Amino acid sequence: MNSPIIAEDTEIARLRSLEQLAILDTAPEARFDQITRMARHLFGVPMSAVSLLDRDRQWIKSTQGLDMQNIPRSETVCQTTIARAYHHPEDPMVILEDARRDTVFADLPGVAADGGVRFYAGYPLYGPGGHPVGTFCIYDTEPRRLDSTQLAAFVELAEWAQRELERSDELERAARIQRELLPRHEIELPGYDLESSCVQAFAVGGDFYDYYRIGPYSMFSLADVMGKGLGAAILTASVRSALRGVTHALAGYGDDRPDLGRTVGAVAAQLADDFDRTGTFVTLFHAALDVESGALDYVDGGHGLAMIVRRDGTVEPLRSSGLPLGVIENHSWTAQHTALYPGDMLMICSDGLLDHLGDVDCGWESVPAFAAAHPSPKQLLAAVDTLAAATAPLDDITVVALRRRDC
Repeated sequence: MNSPIIAEDTEIARLRSLEQLAILDTAPEARFDQITRMARHLFGVPMSAVSLLDRDRQWIKSTQGLDMQNIPRSETVCQTTIARAYHHPEDPMVILEDARRDTVFADLPGVAADGGVRFYAGYPLYGPGGHPVGTFCIYDTEPRRLDSTQLAAFVELAEWAQRELERSDELERAARIQRELLPRHEIELPGYDLESSCVQAFAVGGDFYDYYRIGPYSMFSLADVMGKGLGAAILTASVRSALRGVTHALAGYGDDRPDLGRTVGAVAAQLADDFDRTGTFVTLFHAALDVESGALDYVDGGHGLAMIVRRDGTVEPLRSSGLPLGVIENHSWTAQHTALYPGDMLMICSDGLLDHLGDVDCGWESVPAFAAAHPSPKQLLAAVDTLAAATAPLDDITVVALRRRDC
């Protein structure tokens, strides 16, 4: 049998889309099992499935009547359904009324075997970016046909499976709320240019950035909670809320200058039980800028992805020995000090940018070069958007850039 043709670059993008769903090899879920049970009952077939097609295997997320979870990709009919979604997107469904009479499929082990599949109906399921990543299928051991009413019902069940794959209702609401928690308006920063962005790999993610004014100071934060998806997003909201709350509370006691070490320590103590029970941690860069003078205090809690691009093009990393929050109980953090002079740009990013720059395994060396090549916030964020548009991210890409204008 000749394998259905999918161009290599398209297949890479398809596999990335599948990986973004973070669903391969997960436990069975009732929301998918309801669909396959209904399909088996509605069409009177012995087998139905919701499956995902990886590089070398078809993995079954939900099955009724199939006593297997992994099938070599080369032995599946579903790889043809995936390919058809690219070649005939207007009509992607594949129906074989008798697979043994089709020379393309007759020799497949699951077809040729005694009691093997004779009837097959498959509809592609799509991941981020519109790539077909899986199928909704029904099977029979006898040849059969679907009339127009049954075809319509089959498509409706496939659309139900698609909605569940996207987890649209729950995640769209969560994503909307998470977007609303990002700064909605630019803060008043006379003499500075500010740009920020968070390109999420999933509907919701574990990155956040924040900025706001406290008297003469402007506060900037960027954090990355370990993990992905909804669980990370819940902790992200907790970290953001705690950080804002502690900062405003300390300011209310009349501190002339934000004590960042004390702030981060208080946030870590407040969330210590949450970190412990969930077995997670968060990296954090938190800074206070004296808007008038350009003096910059900062705490780096294991983040290591902040820098200043100086006016002459040199890049100064902003690092410290502070650990991520949640790693060690009662850890303390000490603020570091520097300054933004006219023409300098502060750039903070998450490690999702490392992946897109191809630097995830060898450190962060490409990030300073990338920042230096785009020495204004608008240029930098435009370049980030171009990267994210070219290849769907596997991790959130979050960037905050602040430049002090030339005098």
